[in-house]
Amino acid sequence: MTAALAMSAALATPDKIEFWTFSMKPKFTPYFETLVKHYEAGNPGVKVEWVDFPWDIIQTKLVTRIVAGTPPALVNLNVPWADEFARDGLLTPVDALLGDARPRYLPSTLEDLTFGGKLSRHIYGFPMYSNVAVIAYNTRIFKAAGIARAPRDLDEQLLFARRIAARTGKAGLCPALSKIDGLMMQQGLAVIQNGKAVFNSPAHVALIKKLAETYQAGGLLKDALFAEDNFPAAIDAYKGGRLGMLLAPPTAVKRIQSDARDIYAITDVAPAPLGPTGIADGGWLIHFAVPKNVDAKLLPAVGKFARYLTNDANQLAFAKQASVYPAMAQAANDPFFMTVPPGAGAAEKAVSAGAVSMPHAHTLYVAGVTDYDELRRYLVKAVEAGVTGKQDVKQALDQAVAIWNKKLTAQRSHEDER
Repeated sequence: MTAALAMSAALATPDKIEFWTFSMKPKFTPYFETLVKHYEAGNPGVKVEWVDFPWDIIQTKLVTRIVAGTPPALVNLNVPWADEFARDGLLTPVDALLGDARPRYLPSTLEDLTFGGKLSRHIYGFPMYSNVAVIAYNTRIFKAAGIARAPRDLDEQLLFARRIAARTGKAGLCPALSKIDGLMMQQGLAVIQNGKAVFNSPAHVALIKKLAETYQAGGLLKDALFAEDNFPAAIDAYKGGRLGMLLAPPTAVKRIQSDARDIYAITDVAPAPLGPTGIADGGWLIHFAVPKNVDAKLLPAVGKFARYLTNDANQLAFAKQASVYPAMAQAANDPFFMTVPPGAGAAEKAVSAGAVSMPHAHTLYVAGVTDYDELRRYLVKAVEAGVTGKQDVKQALDQAVAIWNKKLTAQRSHEDER
C-alpha cells in the first residue's frame, strides 16, 4: 500500500466513541438509539456505540477496562462514585472539554462534580440529570390538626408531625434516618472535620433530641424508620391515610394518583424545605465522566459528543420520559417543569415544586472514606438508640464517634504506609 493510500485509509477510519449507561435498557432503548442515529448522521465518519450495564456491575466493568487500557470514552456515574474514581486517578478532568457549554449547566451540578484539593480542583463530568424531593401532604389530616400550610423548615416539619400525632393519632412524618448523615449535612452539621468524626457536638445532639422528642410523641412513622430504604413503608402509609406528610420525588405523587385516588384527591404539594445551608432535599446527580486512558487524540471528539449527549434538547427529552430534572439551566426552566396549568392536580404541582428546588439540589455524601457504608451503620445504630430512648443521645453518639475515629486513624496509618 502506498503512503497516499495508507493516509487515505487512516482518514476514512471512523472515530469510535463508546459510551456506557447503567440500567437504561429496555425502557430508554428508543431514546438512546435515536440519539446515536442522529449524531452519526450529523457527524459522518464517527461511529457511536452505546453499552448499558446493570448499576451494580458497571463500576467493576469500568475498572477492568481502565486497567486494560481500553476504557469507554464516556461512562454514567453518580457523584460519590465519581469522587472515588477521581481520587484514585481513574478519571480525566473535563474542564477544557466543557467548552462554551459550561455556563449553560446549573452551577450546582458543576459544583457537585468539582473535586480535588484547594490548589488543584477540576470538573470531572458532564451533568445529565438529577432529582429532588417535594413534600406531599394530606390536607384532611392537616385540617384536623389545625395546620394551614406546608412546613417551611425541619423544625416546622417536626412540630407539625407532633401536632398531627397529638390531634389525630396518626404519624406526621417518615424521615429516611438511615441517611442521617445527609440530613446532618443539609442542616449545616459536618459529619467529619479535619479527618475526625464530629457528629457528637451539642448541635448534633440537639438535632437527634428533636427527632427523639417527635418519635416519643408518635409524630414519626415507626414502620421501617431506620431501614436502609424506608420509602416503601412511607408511601404505603401515606396511601393508606396513616401519614400526614411524604418527602419524596415527584414520581411518588403519580404513584399515589394511580394507587390511592381517594388520598390523591386530598393531597397538596409544596417544595421541600431547604436546610439552613440552602440545599434542597433529595438531590442525586447523574452525569457522564471521561475515564483515564482514553486516547488523548480522541478527547476533542469525546467532548463534542458529550456536549451533544447532555445539551438542552436531549436533557429535556430524557427528563420528560424519566420524570427527572435536567442539569442544563434552559432545559430546567422549560415550561414543562415551571408552568402549573389552571386546575392542576397534585402530580402537576409536584413537577413544578421540584423545579423550584432543583437549582438548590446537591448530592450530599461524605467523601474520601474507605468502607464508609460500614461506618454509617454505626452512626445509624447510635441514632436509633437515641431516638427510640434505648440510650442517652450524647452517650450513643460519643460511642459511635469513638468507633469512627479509631477506624479513620487506622485507615490513615495504612495509607501512610503505602
